[in-house]
Amino acid sequence: MRERLQRPIRVLVVDDSAFMRKVLTELLQSDPQITVVGTARDGQDGLEKVLRLEPDVVTLDIEMPRLDGFGTLREIMARRPTPVVMVSSHTSEGAEATIRALALGAVDFVAKPSGSISLNMHITRDELVAKVKGAAGATPRVRTVVPPPPRLPGRVQGPVPVVRPRPVAGGDRPPRRLVVIGCSTGGPGALHQIIPRLPGDLPAGVLVVQHMPPGFTRSLAERLNELSAIPVKEARAGDPVRAGEVLVAPGGYHMTVDSEGRIQLDQGPPVHGVRPAVDVTLASVVPQWGNRLVGVILTGMGYDGAKGMVSLLRAGGWTIAEDASTCVVYGMPKVVVELGAAREVLPVHAIAEAITRAVGEG
Repeated sequence: MRERLQRPIRVLVVDDSAFMRKVLTELLQSDPQITVVGTARDGQDGLEKVLRLEPDVVTLDIEMPRLDGFGTLREIMARRPTPVVMVSSHTSEGAEATIRALALGAVDFVAKPSGSISLNMHITRDELVAKVKGAAGATPRVRTVVPPPPRLPGRVQGPVPVVRPRPVAGGDRPPRRLVVIGCSTGGPGALHQIIPRLPGDLPAGVLVVQHMPPGFTRSLAERLNELSAIPVKEARAGDPVRAGEVLVAPGGYHMTVDSEGRIQLDQGPPVHGVRPAVDVTLASVVPQWGNRLVGVILTGMGYDGAKGMVSLLRAGGWTIAEDASTCVVYGMPKVVVELGAAREVLPVHAIAEAITRAVGEG
């Protein structure tokens, strides 16, 4: 953690509800390592106070007058990059907005349990405090938007209608090669730099394990699907793993692959404190794919995925870890590198090309 954070973590709370500002302030200041240095009633007020107060972390609402959360986030990242934790509604609309904010550079999020004004916000106290502390040690990343490729179904981009490529032929037979991508804090932004850069005819199946609660992984998959040549969907039990398709582990479920190449989901105990866990997925696929497997560990706190990457490497597979220079939190990839389990260490913008190259060999 950076030296300046040896003192209490200085937080700015931005929310258009006076009640929510008061509640969030009380919850955060119940921890002696956090002090709220200011509150703001809307995005414009928040931006001005970010520049003046220079907080370590900002908690940011999405729906606000004058300047909404998206506009505020863009301005913060452009003018004074600061770790931002979004505080959003736990609804389908809130999930979509949260994924968009994470793609723009927000570090993490906390869902309001019962709408924009949550009288029971206190039930999120431990999560809120933990995520603000985690954000304080993060490195905010200004994300460039990957232009959507010109072949989304049902749309015209240019003079001629275009169609998304179909998955590689082979029916429901398991693909010859498989890619597993694991990530946590900062992962949605990293995935937005990788998945849209994969070709629609990638000769491998892709499994994504992102540490995220239920209700948000579907929005993540849908947004990536809109931006990508390769189809992306939230995995369901029984789905076949296919070449040229990305399956995202649903929040709250461990994801494995059975001997017939079909997805299995379970709500077994968390592993490393998380569910889904990358190590659970890797443990199920390393014996089946072995040296035809590519493992990728991206930004995130903790060490989930490290054990699986060691096993993957020993089985002759290809392993990639995100370089510290582009990580929001250099935790999960760092452990993989320190264990000597990374055959390549790459910045996030180079990983899609490395995956494409790796699955095209052999």
